[in-house]
Amino acid sequence: MGKVYAEGVTGDLKSFILDQPVYFVATAPLDPDGHVNVSPKGHAGSFAVLDDWTVAYLDWTGSGAETHAHILENGRITLMWTAFTGPPIIVRLHGRGETVRRDDARWPELAAHFKDADEPGIRAIVLVHVARVSDSCGYSIPFMDYVGERPVLRESWDGKTEDEVEAYMEKKNRTSIDGLPALPAAQGASAAG
Repeated sequence: MGKVYAEGVTGDLKSFILDQPVYFVATAPLDPDGHVNVSPKGHAGSFAVLDDWTVAYLDWTGSGAETHAHILENGRITLMWTAFTGPPIIVRLHGRGETVRRDDARWPELAAHFKDADEPGIRAIVLVHVARVSDSCGYSIPFMDYVGERPVLRESWDGKTEDEVEAYMEKKNRTSIDGLPALPAAQGASAAG
């Protein structure tokens, strides 16, 4: 029952994606013994459709950097949305990803798509060049009610300096769990701990 969308992310499909409060990002290393990673993403206003074949999301600093490591190694990425209300549908965007950090010349143009791009906990914008857009039935997905966003992630970075964020990333984000390089130190960073 699935459909492949030759026109990319447009119309009702675009509206569906932008209306969902949560989506999932999947990546994997080339090594067949490496760990496949799936990360849930949320926060209103942190995802944007830039054009029919390009999407982007704000990447908050977290306790791991698997997505970054896998993108750096091979670029493969899949994003998935599922309907927890309304008609049963699952949408997947397959593509090639790249991370854009604040020291990248493209940052100002991409950051303009997100009201929170200047928050201290934002470590990158993940840009996805979509190659395949498809849907499938979500007949087995349960109905669930959206209650609201958790403020914990935003609050944990409130008031942190760039050096404090960089020190955290030094501890948690330089390599993947498989030892792949992930996020390099920011240009001009003065901290590392």
